[in-house]
Amino acid sequence: MSDALIRCSGLGKTFKGSAEELVVLRDLDFEVERGKSVAIMGASGSGKSTLLSILGGLDRATTGLAVVGSWDLHAMAERRLSEYRASVVGFVFQFHYLLKDFTALENVALPAYIRGEPRKAAFKRAESLLHDMGLGERLGHFPSQLSGGERQRAAIARALVNKPSVILADEPTGNLDAASASSVRSILFGLCGQYGATLVLVTHDQKLASEADLRYELADGQLRTL
Repeated sequence: MSDALIRCSGLGKTFKGSAEELVVLRDLDFEVERGKSVAIMGASGSGKSTLLSILGGLDRATTGLAVVGSWDLHAMAERRLSEYRASVVGFVFQFHYLLKDFTALENVALPAYIRGEPRKAAFKRAESLLHDMGLGERLGHFPSQLSGGERQRAAIARALVNKPSVILADEPTGNLDAASASSVRSILFGLCGQYGATLVLVTHDQKLASEADLRYELADGQLRTL
């Protein structure tokens, strides 16, 4: 691709147990162009979440290269991986992982504040993102006071608050009813486009996958174009 932001070459991941080895990814080659959205589907246990974890700097490949922009994930020390996770990647998981004792606004602002953003600027950007998510009237609400769809929209806002280049989403609609899933689908693709983030998601949701620019199936450790 002419403008590949994510580049994986010969990527392999093997988990070693006491009795056997489990090969999850096998010599995988994968590129994602800057600004594109990619959906990865596959059976449970096929390695979808493992691939996202490697791209997010949460796990390391056993073999091969994974490069995001100028960041060589295989070669970096843990300290540099922490910087990468804080500045380059935003995560959206199946469960929202909002802190129960913090308001929606505080939850969204927290990653920017921890990263060193002045408090006023962090909260201003968090408030703007929550308005973009249709949660302008919920800034002071705690997670227990939000619906499932609202919590996931707040989680998307939190993922975007540090202006990441890449959003990695792992089954972002998996815990939602049909109406909430539809709302999250629209916002996830719309906001990633608006904020210029490259989106890589894994999902079993056919409707969610259908909105991506590119669709793959992961099976036997390899990606196949759908």
